[in-house]
Amino acid sequence: MTPPVVESDAAPVAPLHARRGQFAMHPGPAAMWPDFLAGQVDKPVRVLLVDDDAHMCRVIANELMADTRTLLVGQAGSVAEGRKAIRQHQFDVLLLDLHLGDGLGFTLLDLMKSVRPSAEAIVVSIMECDDQVMRAFELGAAGYLVKNSWFGNYPQAVLQVANGGASITPHLARRLLQRFDRGSADEPLKPRANTESACLSPREKEVLRMVAGGYVTAEIGSQLHISDVTVNTHIKNIYRKLQVRTRAQAVRFASLRGLF
Repeated sequence: MTPPVVESDAAPVAPLHARRGQFAMHPGPAAMWPDFLAGQVDKPVRVLLVDDDAHMCRVIANELMADTRTLLVGQAGSVAEGRKAIRQHQFDVLLLDLHLGDGLGFTLLDLMKSVRPSAEAIVVSIMECDDQVMRAFELGAAGYLVKNSWFGNYPQAVLQVANGGASITPHLARRLLQRFDRGSADEPLKPRANTESACLSPREKEVLRMVAGGYVTAEIGSQLHISDVTVNTHIKNIYRKLQVRTRAQAVRFASLRGLF
């Protein structure tokens, strides 16, 4: 099997969706997938993969392309290639290894939130350093997977975050919860003092309430009779006004400030 084409400065990334026929399809999960969720056979969740580990790239690519609900649209193997790929490709979820040959991938998380504000990111790392995990979430990641403990579930992780959820390995989740418990007793989270950041419009507050209620973008758009693009624009404005990077941070901030 020919491995996915890796983007370089010499040539653009090949259209990987054209190569789906090389992989075995798994119709079962897609056939049972609710039609209101992101990740339909006719409109799969688009994924950009940034990782310099050739073996892991093949594993992840094979899994994503074997599931009709996910689609690998591009791949890069360094920070420099990642910057180019983020600007070049339309994608819904970024799968990112933080430790790349030419530096750390944290800058790519920041760039993604600027260039592709509606996209979500999942860190895929060989390391399980708590400080690194916390920094990734602070920069807007919606998931953190440890390579040696996460097999056969990359499409599931992608679909989770594409639909407004989070994806994290159970062992790491337990450690982070214990850390939060220890930290909250000493230094509880305080909302920012900038009163201007709380000036949400009635529509933005309505969207934020629905986000807090667990609704995904498509459901919000359907209930408010607006397009997905308009929903994402409202969410982007909410992030900017509240000075946050993720839906979870926005909901927590609004709750602390009594905006609901």
